Amino acid sequence: MIKIPAAFALAVCLSLTALPASAQPDQEPSLETLHNALRLRPDQEPAWRAFEQASNPDPQDEARHGEAFRRMETMRSPDRMDMSIQLMQSDLNAMQRRASALRTFYATLTPQQQAAFDRQTAPPRQ
Repeated sequence: MIKIPAAFALAVCLSLTALPASAQPDQEPSLETLHNALRLRPDQEPAWRAFEQASNPDPQDEARHGEAFRRMETMRSPDRMDMSIQLMQSDLNAMQRRASALRTFYATLTPQQQAAFDRQTAPPRQ
């Protein structure tokens, strides 16, 4: 079963770390690809590691989401709506943590690295 809030968060996270689909049509985007493209200096690595850690899904959050979705099957509609709101707020908090780590990391990049980061993480053209 697809978990919409978790799937949305994952899609947004991947859009921040992915190569455009046209550049890598058959490969899953990766942080490693982005890291290699940026050619970071040693002094940039700590901010990279913080960004990388914030970009990885939290297994505990994923487990909580899975349990919440299983519980929703037996909940009344208003309760399901409340649970959905709680899940979305949790996803928003996680996204805000990722955004903070992204901003901190991005500030360590040179203008050329920022341009490369922007190209690498742009959503695919359709």
